[in-house]
Amino acid sequence: MNHTSKCVRRAFIALSAVAVGLSLSGCAELASDEAQPIVITGSSTIYPFARKVAQITRAAHENIAPLALTSTGSTEGIATFCEGQGPGTVDIVNASRRMTLAEFETCRASGVADIIEVTIGRDGIVFASALEKGFAFNLTPANVYRALAANPFGEEQTRAAWHDVDDALPKEPILVYGPAPSSGTRDALMDVIMRPVCTANPAMATLETRDPEAFDAACHSLRADAAYIDQGEKDDLIVGKIANNPRAIGVFGYSYLEENADTIKALTLDGVAPSAKSIADGTYPGSRPLYMYIKKAHIGVTPGLKRYLDAWPEAWKAGGELSEIGLVPATRETQMGSARAIADQTTLSAADFE
Repeated sequence: MNHTSKCVRRAFIALSAVAVGLSLSGCAELASDEAQPIVITGSSTIYPFARKVAQITRAAHENIAPLALTSTGSTEGIATFCEGQGPGTVDIVNASRRMTLAEFETCRASGVADIIEVTIGRDGIVFASALEKGFAFNLTPANVYRALAANPFGEEQTRAAWHDVDDALPKEPILVYGPAPSSGTRDALMDVIMRPVCTANPAMATLETRDPEAFDAACHSLRADAAYIDQGEKDDLIVGKIANNPRAIGVFGYSYLEENADTIKALTLDGVAPSAKSIADGTYPGSRPLYMYIKKAHIGVTPGLKRYLDAWPEAWKAGGELSEIGLVPATRETQMGSARAIADQTTLSAADFE
């Protein structure tokens, strides 16, 4: 990578580095010392946790290399991560859903052969409304599917009000602010909550092999009209929208509910409120794991990367600094396995996706 390209890259990541309280030196310095920042991208849900670990690492190691963190969404982040390895490429991608086998194979085809997968904890897909005068009804996965699917059970989506979904729900227009197509939260909304409702229908279950395109439209696509409005990778923007509109519902990760409990409240899902306990034990239907993917070839090459990774296991423990900002700790067994994956640099294989 030439000096000009490096400067462009540094300019691109500068704002993100400042956002996490870290600094980047100018391109003149870069030209002389060839310093490479630790580059992290991906999930907006994991962004606050990655930023916190960056701050912890910086506090412990003042001279650590610059760390650049961007929030692009899981899908876009993985695509960028898989473009290649070596100087000028992403070191880590955060993902609020698991990498797919197809994405893994794309990585391998681009020369990113050795990938370490780490489960950093758990999160919940939350449905929330304004604290004052906002909706307070119970949703079910079936309600969510019928309200938000592009073609529920293969039929035209005609439901305009919550009452059209379920007689027990209010006669208020469906207005949901949620994540964009690039978001792992959106994928998890469809995979964890909506798809099981769809595939419980025998006709839809057989459609997956008979007509995959029709299956995706029925079971894995959100409506594109004004009932569902995506807000890009700005979960804090969704919070602001619903806090100021008591007739709207927002969809985002649990940590944003925790951070904004003074302005928003959660709706229950199948009668269960999202909490650290219900997400950890899986009783909350929207519970999901969160991931971090690392290029093994960059460890020991990108300055400071190993120190950043080594800071995670202490931070993700119960009572650790990440739980204080909304991360739900994984089970002790999962934590130990993730710590081993970092320490031993255990890499993924295609068989791990079976």
